[in-house]
Amino acid sequence: MKLLGAFLISIFPMITLADIEYHGDAGVEQRYFFEDAAYPQQQRSNLSGYFSPELYTSFNNGDDSIVLKGFLRVDQQDSERTHVDIRELKWTHSGAEWEFQAGIGMVFWGQIESLHLVDIINQTDAVEAVDGEDKLGQPMVTFSLFKDWGNTTVYLLPYFRERTFSGLDGHFRAPLPVNTDNPLYESDDEEQHLDWAARWEHSLGNLDIGLSYFDGTSREPLFMLDTNESSESSILPYYPLLQQVGLDALALVGDWTLKFEGVHRKILDQSTSAFVGGFEYSFVQVFDSFIDINLLMEYQYDERDNQTQAQNDLMLGSRIVLNNIDGTEILVGLVQDLDYSKVRSGFIEASSRINDNWKWRVDAWFFSSDEPLEPTYLIRSDDYLQMSLEYYF
Repeated sequence: MKLLGAFLISIFPMITLADIEYHGDAGVEQRYFFEDAAYPQQQRSNLSGYFSPELYTSFNNGDDSIVLKGFLRVDQQDSERTHVDIRELKWTHSGAEWEFQAGIGMVFWGQIESLHLVDIINQTDAVEAVDGEDKLGQPMVTFSLFKDWGNTTVYLLPYFRERTFSGLDGHFRAPLPVNTDNPLYESDDEEQHLDWAARWEHSLGNLDIGLSYFDGTSREPLFMLDTNESSESSILPYYPLLQQVGLDALALVGDWTLKFEGVHRKILDQSTSAFVGGFEYSFVQVFDSFIDINLLMEYQYDERDNQTQAQNDLMLGSRIVLNNIDGTEILVGLVQDLDYSKVRSGFIEASSRINDNWKWRVDAWFFSSDEPLEPTYLIRSDDYLQMSLEYYF
């Protein structure tokens, strides 16, 4: 990272303000929780705002570029949710059939709507949303090779980012606080452990396929109970080492989109497998209108049983696209645990543009669980509705 900083400083004289593109978005979000809080510190109503600017410049006849994406969240209740992060700060140098990147980056792998099993490079920013799709920036060096037989990328990940967790005033948490000041690691190098990964992806007609491998510190912590000298209890996150092989695929067959993700993991001398697969079927221009309706079904399986909420679950959903000038879309879904009839969750995501700069968004989640061993039992009282107003510049 020091070498990257020195390089950025050396090229600044080559860049003028006229060469820099500046854009991003900002928003205000209001959450309302429907049920009485599980813990006395939690409030039913919560206001927060975010600011996410992006700077981009290219030089050397377009062969080199630098991108900076920042993120700031200010939360009314939860001090742990008020945070700043560099989502991306990377230099890219491109050749005819290859590409080199260094800095802080964002990488997404996967095809499935309800669960991203193979996506493992970036750490989850768990204070942002309950679905786990927001990620922290990851320091990395990557080299990509683009060939007719597929695209291959190798990742060196020199620094580990710890997962964020809600504070005592926040929702979506356990009864005890998570002690993020004293995380535990299996590796003696702790956060300095050099992780690495590789991914090959290729398109064969209507089939997109990806094969990946990861060797490093698990982004998903285990948890241990800790009691200090004052007899105060807390939860310590423990980050073991992990080796993971992943496969993801997407196939287009007429009006059908078939999706699959599967992983085989080795962690703490135990090997487990998990997969999620399903389909999305499209009804185009329903009733001679401009509206498209897609039906989704995905099955989730994980050998880890109660360590995850996706051990034997079925997701049913629908995506409604109005195809209007405002880009209005609605996504609804229900995830049912097939082992426990009263364990389920559901979500609604809706958004639409107001004009070229403004957009509204509505998100809602609900949770139901009567099984104390299930992960969703901890957030069974956290049903909420969130209304957002976003500005893009």
